[in-house]
Amino acid sequence: MTNVLKFKWYRSILLAFFALLICLGLNNLNLQPTQATNPPNPDSIEVAQTAWRYGSFPVENFQSYTSAFGYRLSPVDGQRQFHNGLDMAAPIGSYVRNWWTGKVIQVSDHTACGTSVIVESGPWQHVYCHLEGHVETGAKGSYLIDRNGGLQIWQGQEVPVGSRIGRVGMTGRTTGPHLHWALKYNGSYIDPALVLKEMFKQQA
Repeated sequence: MTNVLKFKWYRSILLAFFALLICLGLNNLNLQPTQATNPPNPDSIEVAQTAWRYGSFPVENFQSYTSAFGYRLSPVDGQRQFHNGLDMAAPIGSYVRNWWTGKVIQVSDHTACGTSVIVESGPWQHVYCHLEGHVETGAKGSYLIDRNGGLQIWQGQEVPVGSRIGRVGMTGRTTGPHLHWALKYNGSYIDPALVLKEMFKQQA
């Protein structure tokens, strides 16, 4: 029982620290991709202290964070909504990089997310929205094709950390060019800003 209480106390301190970092704002990040296994469990303090450094920052030519994770007023219709990811502004056509080694489990171009890719890395899913290009279907299945960017990403394809998997566009429901990046752990959305802060701290 003492160990359980101690773990909960450590977890509360860590979450409070992350919240303070977000309040102070996110600095520009320039992370180099590294080969790794699955991302760590966000509830495991011991693992998270060392393992986040293996991730790759997900967009080139990053300009600014334009919309944070959580409830907000929609820039499209002004309605209050839950924003399940982090919006990163970058010039249209900037390459998007895979955050963690994994398997492409979905490519799509028919939702508010626009042309999108979902990669699965163990219990994690990372979602990349509003990309350039569109989805086509061939004999081997569905794939994202971005001819101007020289990209063809197949559903079921293994993609290494840091590899280019798309380009920033304005497909779907958006008011400007940006990457909407979302993270899910065991089916629940996680604030990507917390992960990026820990990555940056460990890679510095």
